[in-house]
Amino acid sequence: MPSPAEPGRGAGAAPSGVLAVVGDLVEDIVVWAGEPVRTATDTAAQVFRTRGGSAANVAALAAAHLPTRFIGRIGADAAGEALVADLASRGVDVRVQRAGSTGAVVLLVATDGEGTMFPDRGASAELSEVDAAWLDGLAWLHAPAYGFEREPMRGELLRLAALARGAGAQTSLDASSTGLIAGLGVEAAHELLRAFAPDVLFANEDEAALLGLAGGGALAASVARTVVVKHGPLPTDVITGGELVARVDVPPVSGIRDLTGAGDAFAAGFLAATLGGADVAAACATGHASAASVLMSPGAPPR
Repeated sequence: MPSPAEPGRGAGAAPSGVLAVVGDLVEDIVVWAGEPVRTATDTAAQVFRTRGGSAANVAALAAAHLPTRFIGRIGADAAGEALVADLASRGVDVRVQRAGSTGAVVLLVATDGEGTMFPDRGASAELSEVDAAWLDGLAWLHAPAYGFEREPMRGELLRLAALARGAGAQTSLDASSTGLIAGLGVEAAHELLRAFAPDVLFANEDEAALLGLAGGGALAASVARTVVVKHGPLPTDVITGGELVARVDVPPVSGIRDLTGAGDAFAAGFLAATLGGADVAAACATGHASAASVLMSPGAPPR
């Protein structure tokens, strides 16, 4: 199985085995502000409804390149079924539990593309007691750290990671958000990362700084085999065993309107390339191209 810790390898054979992504599938209500927000009165805007959820975003984009399975929970409602149908139409093998109400996230996107999220995760945060058969054929398990926000899903993610490792699969986590990390507490976040034991941890610049991982070192080595730190338009750093092993330039992108889902798209491209045998530099380049594909459309799905 390909390893992200081998910077000298190039692309190899077609992926073998399934990429399973565990986590959120929600409706995104995306608000593109047409001007600076004017508090307590009207602000010109465009409003879009799209399929969202960090885990679902990764699965939808990765499915174009390798067998991909989504594992999560939706509400017992029409909104959830529509989201499942969207994922399935993109080639994802969708395995969901159904209970409660499907979650939704309002994303307020400023004119510079930066977004502010107002999440109501609903059923997506209540995943528990996943059938172990849903991991059959697994080569890699990926999850957003949003699943650590509360129980029962926190414990379920750790259980699934242990099952994946026991089956010989590799694992990855996305740090998700500084708000999540601050809410958990940095030390608690470190302990959860160590318990999950990801082969790859994805983090943006702010998340890596809050976790104390940006410079590498013993702390970075203790929470993940490889830490991938994204710096927006600046080069992406790959830290393995606490040491910087690659710094990969990001091609310039013009016309950026919405940064929503760019990190998820990067993860999808990186994982698909890694499972195809690419080295970390090539995997980052694929991740950059995947991220660029979502920057001009509302929400995460490219249009």
